[in-house]
Amino acid sequence: MRTLVALALAIPCVGCGTTYIRNTTVEDSSANRRVLDFCEDYRRAMETRNRSALLAMASTDYYEDGGTPTASDDYDYTGLREVLADRFEHVKSVRYDIRYREVSAEGDAINVDFTYSASFQLETPMGDRWYRKIEDNRLVLVPLPNNRGFRIVSGM
Repeated sequence: MRTLVALALAIPCVGCGTTYIRNTTVEDSSANRRVLDFCEDYRRAMETRNRSALLAMASTDYYEDGGTPTASDDYDYTGLREVLADRFEHVKSVRYDIRYREVSAEGDAINVDFTYSASFQLETPMGDRWYRKIEDNRLVLVPLPNNRGFRIVSGM
C-alpha cells in the first residue's frame, strides 16, 4: 500500500523538470530560442559557403586565437575575411550539422557550446574528395542593442 501511495504522489511530478528545445540539451526559453535561431542562420551560411553572410554575422571585434599557445595562427575580423576566402576556395559542397549542448552567459557574452559534424567535398589534384570532421566548438556571441540580434566574436 505504501508503494502505491508513493507512486501516486510521484506521478504528478513526472514531466515537471526542465524542458529542452527539440533535438538539443538547451533549456527551452524564448532567449535561448533566439540564440539558436541565430546559430541556425550561421549553420546555413556555412553550408552555402556564404562568406558575405558569415562576415555580416561577425563582430568587428572578432578574434580567433586558434587554440594554440603561439599567436602565429591568431586572426581578427580582417583576417577572418581572408580565412573564409581561403577555406571556401576549393570547397564544392558542405553539409554542416550542429548538435547544440548548452547556452550560457558570461558577462556580456553568450556562449553556445555545440558539437558539429561537417562533411565537405574538396577539389584536389587527384579529383574531388569527401572529408568529414566531428568536433566540439563554442561560438561566443554578443547581443546587439534593442534585441536586434547578435554578432559572433569568436568560434567561426
